Amino acid sequence: MDMKANPLSLLKDPSLLKSQAFLNGQWANSQQQFSVNDPATGMELGKVANCTAQQAEQAIETANAAWPAWRETQAKARANLLRRWYELLMANIDDLARLMTAENGKPLAESRGEVAYGASFLEWFAEEAKRINGETLPTFDNNRRLLVLRQPIGVCAAITPWNFPLAMITRKVAPALAAGCPVVIKPAEQTPLSALAVAELAQRAGIPAGVLQVITADAENSIAIGKVFCGSETVRHLSFTGSTEVGRILMAQSAPSIKKLSLELGGNAPFIVFDDADLDSAVEGAWASKYRNAGQTCVCANRFYVQEGVYDAFVEKFAAKVATAKVGNGFEEGVNQGPLIEDAAVDKVVRHLDDAKQKGGRVVTGGERISGRFFQPTVLANATANMICATEETFGPFAPIFKFKTEQEAVALANNTIYGLASYFYARDVGRIFRVSEALEYGMVGVNVGILATEHVPFGGVKQSGLGREGSSHGIDDYLEMKFVAIGDVRH
Repeated sequence: MDMKANPLSLLKDPSLLKSQAFLNGQWANSQQQFSVNDPATGMELGKVANCTAQQAEQAIETANAAWPAWRETQAKARANLLRRWYELLMANIDDLARLMTAENGKPLAESRGEVAYGASFLEWFAEEAKRINGETLPTFDNNRRLLVLRQPIGVCAAITPWNFPLAMITRKVAPALAAGCPVVIKPAEQTPLSALAVAELAQRAGIPAGVLQVITADAENSIAIGKVFCGSETVRHLSFTGSTEVGRILMAQSAPSIKKLSLELGGNAPFIVFDDADLDSAVEGAWASKYRNAGQTCVCANRFYVQEGVYDAFVEKFAAKVATAKVGNGFEEGVNQGPLIEDAAVDKVVRHLDDAKQKGGRVVTGGERISGRFFQPTVLANATANMICATEETFGPFAPIFKFKTEQEAVALANNTIYGLASYFYARDVGRIFRVSEALEYGMVGVNVGILATEHVPFGGVKQSGLGREGSSHGIDDYLEMKFVAIGDVRH
């Protein structure tokens, strides 16, 4: 395709490209708009409604009005709607992937993968809607019955990130709707087009007005809308994916209303390679973990720890693999790394790399800004603990490789962080696999694998990487309240 042309001109269904917010089942304007740009070219893709805090308040009221009918909707009916929504996402996978690559920059193949991944949560929670079971408890009194009910928590709000602009919506919205809760979504200002297209397909699927709403806003108005979500006593659950710094702010702002929070926050994932690892397999896992989405994922490997016996061999093999990467516009054939999302992201990679080189690091491959927001996938050897990249999440295509001697040292280095989202290690010894898996202070551990997430596993972290779990049979729990009911005088 012509890289100077607007990539969205090739949509099969142009009606999926929206510029308005989706409120109360209608496409709504705002007094102002903001631009959405292609990070690969800088081209303006379009303008989107820049909603206000007042519109957020109205959306919450609308959701609350829709809640009684939605929570009374039979579980099977909710499941059928989610299933229909899933089918529509899959039927429109090409257009959804094109929208995503245009506004996010990731290669088209990755975008297609995300659409399928995101749709899988709708399929999964369509079934979980029919499995919201209660309990009957034994009692000390034959004249009583003791019940435990699981009921929808109420109006929910979701604030989603730019790095997975579709999947992070469905991963939050699917369990909420399955549980019987309405949701107001505030997508990232960089990537609202995917969210609006998903809302269009939800409407086509028959999701009732007010049950799913999408409110779009620029960075400034997003802060005000976040305050509305946090301060509202009507919003009983807030789900957020983003940085730990913003997560702390949202927690503080939510304190007066004592709402339930699901937070998927920052990570600083270690990737450990032991002497007994299959190095070829470790290289493939490292590539998949580090450079997917140009290293802009919360679970991507950030610190590589390689045991001294295989250090040189791993560095050589890994660098050779990374050197084959094709960087470019995500719409180009064969590209497997696109641009970073914004200039500040590139600047952070440069800052981390310059610091590492000044402190003795050796660039093995890459290390240069190509142009615009494109940066070469980079491998750096001789990394040391005093480098910024040892403690800060880079969120870019930069892999510093540290050397270690013993298993105990590797675990200590891996755990030396405030974060605890994802971790990875490669080893063959069965005893070591059990020991290290149990010792790593992370919510998720990948053993001899570089990619962790699917719809049926619990995704989430410990320490300052967040609260709660998304996906799996546990993912619906945060959208339900447990109610104990004691019934007396049942013998009469």
